[in-house]
Amino acid sequence: MGYEVELLGNLVSIRTGKLDSNAAVVDGEYPFFTCDPVTLAINIWAYDTEAVLLAGNNASGNYTAKYYNGKFNAYQRTYIIEALDNERINIRFLTYAMNQQLSLLKVMSAGSTTKFLKIGMLQNLVIPYPSYDKQEKIAGILSAYDNLIENNQKQIKLLEEATQRLYKEWFVDLRFPGYEDCKIVNGVPVGWNTRKVTDFLEIKYGKDHKELEDGDIPVYGSGGIMRKVKSVLYSGESVLIPRKGSLNNIMYVTGVFWTIDTMFFSKPRMGNIVKYTYLFLKRLDMYSFNIGAAVPSMTVKILDGIDILQPDEETLLKFEKIVNPIFIKSKLLADQLEKTKQVRDGVLPKLMNGMIEV
Repeated sequence: MGYEVELLGNLVSIRTGKLDSNAAVVDGEYPFFTCDPVTLAINIWAYDTEAVLLAGNNASGNYTAKYYNGKFNAYQRTYIIEALDNERINIRFLTYAMNQQLSLLKVMSAGSTTKFLKIGMLQNLVIPYPSYDKQEKIAGILSAYDNLIENNQKQIKLLEEATQRLYKEWFVDLRFPGYEDCKIVNGVPVGWNTRKVTDFLEIKYGKDHKELEDGDIPVYGSGGIMRKVKSVLYSGESVLIPRKGSLNNIMYVTGVFWTIDTMFFSKPRMGNIVKYTYLFLKRLDMYSFNIGAAVPSMTVKILDGIDILQPDEETLLKFEKIVNPIFIKSKLLADQLEKTKQVRDGVLPKLMNGMIEV
């Protein structure tokens, strides 16, 4: 049994943000919605409402509708979609309904290089339109999955913060084991050296994934896992560094994976160095290396110019033994998170098509 349908333009108002995408700041107080798949941050809010946020342009035409309720700001090509009548359309339900239509949005979008959506395209988008009571129930079912995902994300963030605190204590504040008896010369403990990031990591370019068959191997972009394929680009510990897009979304991965062509992946040049270098890079603002650049990007030349401390082998090994179990737990949580997403995404079309009775 299918539901009735309605044109999106009959249910909502659509406007756009006003800011340039470079208005984002690190650790800002409010969400900043742009065409980046990762929600950025900003210290000034312009909107206080419940809305669906949808990027108006995207290089590959892969769009994501995001739900938010509260104070936020938005890029000038991000659509802010609000209910005309809160008793006719549930905004959280609408977010799921629009996400089901992402493949259609990709087909509808225009442009040979960067794909973009026009307001008229959105207004004429056909969405399922069950009764408001059913909308609430569907949103409730899907929100339960999202709550599990959010809880895992929070736990992963706490684990990340724990490793960052330890990194800072040992390698920024220089309160590592035995520091009391270690002489410091020119700000560097005796036995340590100053190296370049590329001395620790061999930087490799990701590759295009569009022609690959679907499978179980994750494909990483600057926003995280984009899809899964049958092919393997690399296996082992690696630091993933966006070349474009969300430059600060440095990722640590282990196992088999593929990265897209706007990403770097890396191979370690020595032991016990990947997690250490990852935590070092996570502390940097990668956008700061692009002052004055029209389009911020990361290059091998920039990475080759970044200084990093090389602790003695004993200290590195001690650090690895402490943080490794934390990284393992984080990986387990991330895997659970992805499985929950898969279940949610499998249930979504069945709910929207009325195949699951609510």
